Order: sequence, then structure tokens, then C-alpha cells
Amino acid sequence: MGFSFFTQDIAMDLGTANTIIIMNGKMVVNEPSIVALNTKTEKVIAIGSRARQMEGRAPENIKTIRPLRGGVIADFNAAEQMIRGMIKMATNGKNKLFSPSLRIVVCIPSGSTNVESRAVRDSAEHVGGRDVYMIHEPMAAALGVGLDVEAPEGNMIVDIGGGTSEIAVISLGGIVCNKSIRIAGDELTDDIQQYMRHQHNIRIDTRTAEDIKINVGSVLSELDEPPADFIVQGPNQMTSLPMEVPVSYQEIAHCIEKSISKIEIAILATLEQTPSALYADIVKKGIYLAGGGALLRGLDKRLTSKFNIPFHVAEDPLRAVARGTGIALKNVDKFSFLIK
Repeated sequence: MGFSFFTQDIAMDLGTANTIIIMNGKMVVNEPSIVALNTKTEKVIAIGSRARQMEGRAPENIKTIRPLRGGVIADFNAAEQMIRGMIKMATNGKNKLFSPSLRIVVCIPSGSTNVESRAVRDSAEHVGGRDVYMIHEPMAAALGVGLDVEAPEGNMIVDIGGGTSEIAVISLGGIVCNKSIRIAGDELTDDIQQYMRHQHNIRIDTRTAEDIKINVGSVLSELDEPPADFIVQGPNQMTSLPMEVPVSYQEIAHCIEKSISKIEIAILATLEQTPSALYADIVKKGIYLAGGGALLRGLDKRLTSKFNIPFHVAEDPLRAVARGTGIALKNVDKFSFLIK
């Protein structure tokens, strides 16, 4: 595939939590999927991490928007502005005289409806995408993990992202059976926020809940290498006076239990649909975990003992989908599973 001066190839993992862009095999953008707009003019003030710093802190003339919810575009205008801004970051806004035409591969959840995938395609075309291809998220995750998706054997991937958890069995370059549920990172963050409110009477924002999840997030109440308690500061619900609460990993394991069980039910449902020949391959090779949720302490151990099938955490699970989207971009002409 020749890299022409007039065409730029971009792979984009448009995630609910983060958007990653890969160009020429390198990750050039990795930013939170947030835009800050001026409420009067609807003009973009900031994108990505700069917009994230404004979240919950901005005066009323600035609003911060997360354009994607549950893996799909919830706010078209904001999504387009964000994609445009991030592509500009990726290309450094160069080639002022003529903008190169873009060949873009975008990753979408496997449960996307036609309307939802059309929205992503339209946004990509509006920002200059001449050829826009789509790849389903579990397929991208499998490629990013390093699985041979075109082989005549079963590969199973569980990708727990920000908005959706995607579970799929892949063989011969296609998704044989899959389940996409809207219980993923964001839902766990909500669980933590509510728990802190009810249990400790402390009011915390989404960002603090995220920090708790990263520092003491666990799915087991007994870990071999337990993290130290995380100190949370915030106002008391009742008195609004400042308080400090230490949070342990056991508490988090308890408060996200319901959501984790729902993910387990979805894994089981997918295994039930799997043809027996592929099932045997999966038991032999194990199941791969990708996405930010794969970083929850003890997840692989818990799932392995529950299903009696080995679960492996992909290396650098946060970027597995983006890596796979980049691989798909390099092989646009070869892979039949890319949706044009």
C-alpha cells in the first residue's frame, strides 16, 4: 500500500472514555473523549485532556460534553467537532494549502445499529474522510491482542471498554457469536459514586470515582498483592463540611459485584451459543481480556476459576483495540471483515 503525499491513513479507536488515533503505525493521539464548548456560540474551547480539566469546574458559559455514550455517538455536533479537532492534532494541522484526503478506519461496537454506524461514518466523512472503513470492536481487539482472526479456529475475546463490554467468538475472519452489553467502565464508576454516597456519606465527582477504580479497583475480596487504601476527600453529604475517607479494595470488590456478575452472565451466554468445534479451541487456548476493564485486579483469576477456562489479560489492554484498528488499516485491501 503506497503512502501517497495526498492521502493520509488514520486509524481511530473512538471510545466512550478515550479516543486514540494511529498514523503510520504510531500512536499520535490518546485523549479523553471530551469537548468543551462555549454555550453561546457553540464554538470549541478545548478538546481531550484540556477539556477534561474543565469538567465539573467550568463557569456557566462553558459546557463540557462527552459525545459518546455506551460506545455510540450521543451528540452529533460535539462528536464531529471532537473528531475534527483530534485529526487536526494528529496531522499537526499541517498542509495548510491543501488538506490531504484521508483514508480512515474507525472502530465501532459490535452491537451498533445501522443508524449508529451511519452516524460515525457521516462524522468521519464530514472531517475529510474520503474512504471510511469500519471495524467491529471485538475484531479490532482480537487483532490487537495478536490473534490470527482469519484462521479456521475459535478465538474468544472479552473487551471491557468505557461504554460497552464486547464479548465475541471469532473464526475465519468473522464474528460467529457475540454479545455487546452496556455495562463497562462507566457503569463501574457510577457504582463507586453511589456506594461512596450511601456508605460513607461523601459526595464525589466522576473523576474521583475513576481514581478510586484505578487505585483500588478489584473484583476479588482477597488479593495476593493488595493495594494500599486510597484516601478520598470531599464534602459530607449532610453538612457539606470536608471529610476524608480511606477506601479499601475489598469495599470496591463488594460495590461493583453486581455489574461484574452481569458481565459474567454475558460471557456465559456467548459460550452457550458457541459451536462445539470452536468451543474446544477456546478451552484449549483460553479467552483474552482487553480494554480498561481488563486492568481490574483479580479479574483474570476470578473468571478462570468461574468458567474453568484460562483467561489471559492482553498486554497493554487499554490500547489493544487501537492497535488492532491500526493493523486493519495496514491491511485494508486484505481483510474482508472491514465494512466499507
